[in-house]
Amino acid sequence: MPDQTAAPLASTALYEQVADRLRQRILARELEPGAWIDELKLCGELGISRTPLREALKVLATEGLVTMKLRRGAYVTEMSERDVREAYQLLALLESDAAARVATGASDAELAELAGLHQKLEAALPDRDAFFAANERFHLRILELEGNRWRQQMVHDLRRLMKLNRHHSLFREGRLAESLAEHRDMLAALRERDAEACRRLVIAHFDNGLAATAAP
Repeated sequence: MPDQTAAPLASTALYEQVADRLRQRILARELEPGAWIDELKLCGELGISRTPLREALKVLATEGLVTMKLRRGAYVTEMSERDVREAYQLLALLESDAAARVATGASDAELAELAGLHQKLEAALPDRDAFFAANERFHLRILELEGNRWRQQMVHDLRRLMKLNRHHSLFREGRLAESLAEHRDMLAALRERDAEACRRLVIAHFDNGLAATAAP
């Protein structure tokens, strides 16, 4: 018989709550790339011992957000030029294939939904933060419609890492308008159900984004 007097398990382990709090701080750049994690300070702020904090750091290390150094502690991961280039290359491959599949497999209602998300992207300019959010939602919805959960997880992880990039492509002057024009072309190819055009346009979109990160 199960122990009826046992206390109910917490819905989320403490270290997971700590990991979520730190993840939010990192993505909000309250903890900058390259910054060392002050364990004593964080433990004091959060009212926890070092054990859940260190377990949380291990979680963030597996996600790539934190880099751990033996006997030195942990710091927020910095994206090197090679890291950025390789992330863009993988995103281009994963998302272009998903878009091609959606072009031929999505229902008319689903394509209309993507058109609605694109309108939110159009309306977001010139608010960069709103554009970031609408841009990501459009891309992720294509992945959801395609339905490969492994692809979704890989892209989610890569996009989260890309938020650590100090030279994000959308920071470059004029890139928002260029990106919007590229989205218009991608949406048109989706609505025309042209899989190969979708594949080509998404790859070009990421190639242009990568080029923008290297622009002065």
